[in-house]
Amino acid sequence: MALALALARHGTAAQVFDARPRGAAGNDKRILALSHGSRQILEWLGVWPQIAATRIDTIHISQRGGLGRTRLTAHEEGVPALGYVAAAASIGAALDDALAATRIPFRAETRVERVDSFADEVRLHTDDGKASVPARLVVYAEGAIQPSGDAATVTRDYGQQAVICTATPTAPHRNLAYERFTAQGPLALLPFGLELAVVYTCPSAEAAVLAALPDAEFLARLQEHFGNRLAFAAVSPRHVFPLVLRYRNSPIGPRSVWLGNAAQTLHPVAGQGFNLALRDVWELARTLADAGDPGDLAVLDRYAHARRLDRGGVIGFTDSLIRVFGSNDPLLRHARGLGLLALDLLPPVRSFVARRMLFGARAW
Repeated sequence: MALALALARHGTAAQVFDARPRGAAGNDKRILALSHGSRQILEWLGVWPQIAATRIDTIHISQRGGLGRTRLTAHEEGVPALGYVAAAASIGAALDDALAATRIPFRAETRVERVDSFADEVRLHTDDGKASVPARLVVYAEGAIQPSGDAATVTRDYGQQAVICTATPTAPHRNLAYERFTAQGPLALLPFGLELAVVYTCPSAEAAVLAALPDAEFLARLQEHFGNRLAFAAVSPRHVFPLVLRYRNSPIGPRSVWLGNAAQTLHPVAGQGFNLALRDVWELARTLADAGDPGDLAVLDRYAHARRLDRGGVIGFTDSLIRVFGSNDPLLRHARGLGLLALDLLPPVRSFVARRMLFGARAW
């Protein structure tokens, strides 16, 4: 939906095919962290005022059972907020309303079963039995699409799942977010209205049991896992999502582009996945704006080249965080502590990390 709106802003016609019913995006249970750069893109799309979002002024980063911590602040970076926290359902509903207002064709409950690629067009064959649909370019923008041809996909199962919910703190959160690394996986607490959005990573074998605990027992586990910087009074029902790294080595093919989760599915550590997807959208729409043939290989190569640094950097960054902070090796734990301490003591390095999270490769 974001891509269709972005293309419309540049005068490029598109239509959306979705296997789900219209409005399904408004039922998404996830809670997303949006960077300041993502807010700029959503403002450009005209949907930001319709999204209920809570700002993040400060991010506190630490590791359980080890020394060292650092803080990133909006004031230090000269931005109104480091980021924002919003329900995926709120973002989806705002985008859907904007699509309706723009009158962009939306074919709901229509699954694309096959795409045939030719020299000058593609043809989409749908499961509703209607005639094939011609287009100059097809963009896979949702779901974990498997590659075609010889395009390689890299997959890494982290053996982890995320238990997500909201928790009510006993004191105001003051727009402070926490990223705490533990031996079981990262734990994120994000300001969300008056509550905190919780992303509790744990081994896959424990996730279902953890999510099904009575509220009081889950709160006790959460408190023990997080420590004493905050106390919690209540918790919402829990939902479980598997965590895996999966990405296409190349996001383009013959008259085809993959973006968002269809191009790269990331671990939620540092909340980079949706922000990377929006930057994909912004760059693709910009690249196609002056293209006579949007499916021309030279045009798609230009897009892939423009996204290579940012995409590769984010994939490597999130994967490295899980590998480095997921080890129980005592020497590595001390090294992590020294790294966090150094980050806290070196403002230019801290600012580089912060701006990389705010704007992606544009920070460079």
